[in-house]
Amino acid sequence: MIQELNTKRLYLRRMKTSDSPSLFKIWSDPHVTEFMNISSFTHETQAKEMIELLEDLAQDGKAVRFSMIERDSNEIIGTCGFNAIDFDNAKAEIGYDIAKAYWGMGFAPEGISALLDCAFGTLKLNRIEAKVEPANVNSIKVLQKLNFKFEGTLRQYEKSKGNFIDINMYSRLKTD
Repeated sequence: MIQELNTKRLYLRRMKTSDSPSLFKIWSDPHVTEFMNISSFTHETQAKEMIELLEDLAQDGKAVRFSMIERDSNEIIGTCGFNAIDFDNAKAEIGYDIAKAYWGMGFAPEGISALLDCAFGTLKLNRIEAKVEPANVNSIKVLQKLNFKFEGTLRQYEKSKGNFIDINMYSRLKTD
């Protein structure tokens, strides 16, 4: 499985447990986790456990998550990756989060572009999906900027923080 990806301003490398202090700072911010299917973390051990869970999925070839490292500061500013990879159907679902201090600077589209290049090139996938809560306007703008197409709303698709929520499905095909 892929170990690292590079962009002009970002170095994306597989998450490791030593990233837990930096990722805890990000995942404990309620602004960042507002539209994630987790509650804001309250202990660094939660970040370590999340990284270990994601690494277990990566070992099975079913997912891979990267720490996004901003080159100039060498600081972890978020994560991105493939939440689920389905090689039989040549598709994957992506996910991403960025520390609030870095919102609006183009880091999310830059990191996701690297994922798309990897997906369509290296992994030979045909379809990339992104599931987004309808109220997550900033994330929707990122996907639109990257030519993802809105496919519809999955009504009460998943349970998040105790409530059933709608999810908008976006996708991008290799031919798009």
